[in-house]
Amino acid sequence: MTPDGAAPPPRDLLVQAVEGMDRPLFVLDADWRFSYVNPAGAAVLDRTVAALQGRGIWEEFPEAVGGPFEELYRHVRATGESASTEAWFGPLGRWFRADAFLTGAGLVVTYDDVTQRRRTEEERAAAVAAREAAAAQVVVAAARAEASARHLVLLGDISQAMTATTDVDEAVARFAELVVPLLADWCLVSVVDPDGTRRDVGRAHSDPAMVGAMHRYADLRVRSNRPAAPVPTALASGRPVVIAAVTDDDVRAMVADDVSREALEPLRPAAVATFPLLARGEQFGAFTLVNGPERGAHTQLELRTAEIASRRAALALDNARLASAAAQVAERMQHSLLSPPVQPDHLELAVRYRPATRGVAIGGDWYDAFLQPDGDTVLVIGDVMGHDIEAAAAMGQVKTLVRGIAFDRLEEPAGVLRRVDHALVGLDVPAMATALVCRVEQDAADRAAGMRRLRWSSAGHPDPMLLLADGTVQDLTAPVGPPLGIGWRGPRADGEALVPPDSTLLLFTDGLFERRGVPLDDSREQLRELVAAAAGQPLDELCDGLLASMLGEGAEDDVAVLAVRAHPVAGERPAEAGPEVLPPLLGRPV
Repeated sequence: MTPDGAAPPPRDLLVQAVEGMDRPLFVLDADWRFSYVNPAGAAVLDRTVAALQGRGIWEEFPEAVGGPFEELYRHVRATGESASTEAWFGPLGRWFRADAFLTGAGLVVTYDDVTQRRRTEEERAAAVAAREAAAAQVVVAAARAEASARHLVLLGDISQAMTATTDVDEAVARFAELVVPLLADWCLVSVVDPDGTRRDVGRAHSDPAMVGAMHRYADLRVRSNRPAAPVPTALASGRPVVIAAVTDDDVRAMVADDVSREALEPLRPAAVATFPLLARGEQFGAFTLVNGPERGAHTQLELRTAEIASRRAALALDNARLASAAAQVAERMQHSLLSPPVQPDHLELAVRYRPATRGVAIGGDWYDAFLQPDGDTVLVIGDVMGHDIEAAAAMGQVKTLVRGIAFDRLEEPAGVLRRVDHALVGLDVPAMATALVCRVEQDAADRAAGMRRLRWSSAGHPDPMLLLADGTVQDLTAPVGPPLGIGWRGPRADGEALVPPDSTLLLFTDGLFERRGVPLDDSREQLRELVAAAAGQPLDELCDGLLASMLGEGAEDDVAVLAVRAHPVAGERPAEAGPEVLPPLLGRPV
């Protein structure tokens, strides 16, 4: 109250109320002049009370014009509603929180310097953001590491799968199936054959529902590709072709005809990457990775992995072709060494050779059949130790010696083996072999009786078998001499047996019946039972059946078989025996 008892004016009441406040405060009159500033407020504004009193706020602090503080003050004065704001005030380099409300004394503004709190909050937010960024980086790094690991596993799988076969088409098919879906939505692998023909062999799609569409397009692709298409370009340049975003113009540039473009349309190619299959300077083909629009362009990791995969695949294809070529050479060499047998009148001969399943398809087992000048038929079967190229080369020498000596000397089989053994040692042929030499003879008395006579001698070789027409199987046993190649000077003996009409003589190497872990008597008995069960079968069926039953899908050792069917002498040569095949300049055999 004033001394006269009247109420003090509003400003005086306000001054009395806030003079001692620690919180900064100022009051603005209707003309935006400082009508009051408490000491705390003047200090925060970096002024004195006297310097601010009566001064206009916009003249004193022109930087506030148009800013959030002016907006706050005008809003409160216009609406009468209390409000607040928090903003940076550049001239003072501080964050302020201002609370404004309208009174009878004017616009009252209280404010705080919140710079430190703001900084603390910003530091805390920055720390949180840094932790979140670090965590995100860990997640990204883990994802990249996982992706890299999957790609490394893929490269290992490609090498293992493609080197597990020497069939080029099978290797390419495996390759396509492995890269999808890790590297692309679908894949086509082209192979260039030695004659320059290109074939799309490997095909794989991640969506089973689209496999049919992929095959329809792949069947048309080779003949519809323009020279500017990715595969022809990669084959011509030897470098990858990457199209990150396939357009309609790209499709028209790649595909020549409407039919092929219509076949490609449902596959929706959005990104294409083609890599040549190049190894040791030779182009083997190319493989194409295609993504749909959902997956988009290939990542750098996918492209790097695909390039490495292309080199590994090309090397595997080169190795497969080399292995296939080696196998073909070996097969031709083996066939050249194992000449087809003669087919004397009323004698039907069948031969079989099966290499061991491991390694090169060539070895030391052999068979031979030829006529001597006197018309007798000589049968030979033997086994040089080993089953590789060296064994085959040695076998060629041994076979030639047996053939030449037996043809020239007209001796009994034991005498032939003696001379061959002597020649091997004298000529220093590095070979040791078992052999069975047989001679089918027929004198006038035997011819009259419709019989033939077999004379044979064994140099460490398994005994032959004779299958009679009624299914009886005879083991033809005789004293067995040492193998060839040791220079044996001791005696060698012949065996002799009659060969009735419609009987079958069976010569074979030990690979036909010897098995690891199985007693020889047991395995030979199994062979004997199979031979007996084959009585009456055509000769080719008998041979094939024995191989299938005794060897299954693979042989542990090389196998040679020579079978002779003695058809009756009277009458014509049976049709099932095939045509008579005789060497020139020889008389009629028995």
